[in-house]
Amino acid sequence: MARSILYDPLVAWPILWLVVAVAVAFVAFAAWRRLSGWWLRALAFAAASAALANPSIQIEDRDPLSDIAIIVADQSASQGIADRPDQVSQAVAELEAEIAALPNTEVRVVSVGDAPDNAGTLLLGALSEALAEEPRDRIAGAILVTDGQVHDLEAAPDIGAPLHAVLTGQPDDWDRRLIIQNAPAFAIVGEPVTMTLKIEDQGAVPADIGARAEIDVAVDGGEPQRFVVPIGTELELPVTLSHGGMNVIQFTLPESPGELTDRNNAAVVQINGVRDRLRVLLVSGEPHAGERTWRNLLKSDASVDLVHFTILRPPEKQDGVPVTELSLIAFPTRELFLDKIDEFDLIIFDRYKRRGILPSIYLDNVRQYVEDGGALLIAAGPDFATAESIYRSPLAAVVPAGPTSRVIEESYVPEITEIGQRHPVTEGLDAIESPGAPEDQPWGSWLRLIEVEAVSGHTVLSGLDDRPLLQLDRVGDGRVALLASDQAWLWSRGYEGGGPQLEMLRRLAHWMMKEPELEEEALQVQPDGQSMTITRRTLEAQVAPVEITGPDGETAVVTLEETSPGRFQTVFDAPETGLYRLSDGEQEAVIALGPSAPKEYEETIASGDKLSPLTGATRGGIAAISDGVPSIRLVSENRPAAGRGWIGLTPREAYVTTDVSNTPILPAWAFLLIAAFFAVAAWLYEGRRGGKAV
Repeated sequence: MARSILYDPLVAWPILWLVVAVAVAFVAFAAWRRLSGWWLRALAFAAASAALANPSIQIEDRDPLSDIAIIVADQSASQGIADRPDQVSQAVAELEAEIAALPNTEVRVVSVGDAPDNAGTLLLGALSEALAEEPRDRIAGAILVTDGQVHDLEAAPDIGAPLHAVLTGQPDDWDRRLIIQNAPAFAIVGEPVTMTLKIEDQGAVPADIGARAEIDVAVDGGEPQRFVVPIGTELELPVTLSHGGMNVIQFTLPESPGELTDRNNAAVVQINGVRDRLRVLLVSGEPHAGERTWRNLLKSDASVDLVHFTILRPPEKQDGVPVTELSLIAFPTRELFLDKIDEFDLIIFDRYKRRGILPSIYLDNVRQYVEDGGALLIAAGPDFATAESIYRSPLAAVVPAGPTSRVIEESYVPEITEIGQRHPVTEGLDAIESPGAPEDQPWGSWLRLIEVEAVSGHTVLSGLDDRPLLQLDRVGDGRVALLASDQAWLWSRGYEGGGPQLEMLRRLAHWMMKEPELEEEALQVQPDGQSMTITRRTLEAQVAPVEITGPDGETAVVTLEETSPGRFQTVFDAPETGLYRLSDGEQEAVIALGPSAPKEYEETIASGDKLSPLTGATRGGIAAISDGVPSIRLVSENRPAAGRGWIGLTPREAYVTTDVSNTPILPAWAFLLIAAFFAVAAWLYEGRRGGKAV
């Protein structure tokens, strides 16, 4: 029960204050004139003013409300290290029991796990949400059971009560982590790029650990190489990419004895390899209508450096013109085919035949260039079927089809073979229809076919009566393609509506230059948030299941379904972020979902440094569970709420009012009667004493 005095004036407050002011003025004047009854006049005016103020006594019946203490338990990934889960459980249980034993006090326990999208530990945001569900005037305090590594300090609420942190961990905890400080997203294949990394030790590092550490470096899931590097020093590591497309470079530190976790001992860098310039050598045996098709295709690609020679005057041509008067450029055969052949990514022989310009030793050098990893494309014309055919040279060892010496001059429409439907060079080309083609055929016709017999490789396009038209093969480390016709230019000219010559020739050239997206046998992985899309490209009709090894060493096996000819896919939802290895027994792939070491593992040593400004501002404290779970005390508001071995809660004495009653102190007429009494008394008193005070 609580009592208080309320005023409900009979007149407006300005009028009442005016009356009081006039009364004070009269009393002051009487006192200044030294009237003997001035004090009786003051009492009379006070009683009259009280009558106008109409005072009453308000009596409230109140029911007290209990205080509320909030415990926020950090159960994020970093709290799963070592014995921290047991520490959290023990601390929460003991604190909850102590608070429950306090008079008129309740406890709320909130658990916080890992935040989505690798946002870390959002402990203070969870505290804000818990406070929003409770009346703020009942909050006696909050206790955070955590390792102190929170990532949402900006979300700290104004609690209006002591905030404490109870830290997990042990005094001798230490950990080692690998930090990638700088890594490019793109790099030019074959040119070194520099990455910056650092190995850092945290916590109570043992004295016998040393100042150097071993690090394993693996590219695309291959065999790792081990190096010894200093700790605590920024390391500049030059890396040269060996192929285009995504290059996955993994750095791993072997686990050291006694460190908290090895989840931050690895880092993955994904660099997209791009070719600076693709150097192509195009040798045309003679001018013809299809020569410009190749030239326009290669010149339209800004990433291609084209060197093109057309043989206009073969050695056997004798027309009597002095050499000094010829304006033709001499064919630099020795420079191109001996000294600089390895500088080219692709060599194209377009209707070339043996004329003595390139001796056999030069052509044998081209064969060796292919076997060592180069690319050779032969666009055959009628000369390919003659005795002067380039096939009748050392190049026969690498060309995937041999001529029968027959040239077929008939109209036909190129068709994609069964295996061509699976090969990335011709896959889906039949979906590109020519609007001007006849109704019964998708593309325009070609008018010439050099009859060849396949020796090796795959026939992806066929001509008349299923004869090989485009033959592809791998030789050694290189690639060879034979196009058994010189009629592709008809599509460029729109003959019978034309066809997809630019797309086909572009794919062919890029497949030969080993572009990753055109590999016919490949295991590709595309990340999408916390899931990955697995694609297996193959020329076979079936594929084996894919085994996925997660960052924790656990494996999963998934089967792929054919979505289009030669393409099998599935979507795998990864249980956590990190590095995943995929293998189907033949092909391997590596992918990193999110960072290889989640944010939770960037700092694993328990520390109150981040929370100390917040706890200090509320007179709270920070205690370590390793020193014992602190006891709970009740402290007054604005007093220190933490000490050695204890933390405090502030009683809020909140209540709810159940009933209110108002009783006037005196009726208005009673106040007026008292005022009249004092006024008469003043008149009588002053009359007897002559008005003036003695």
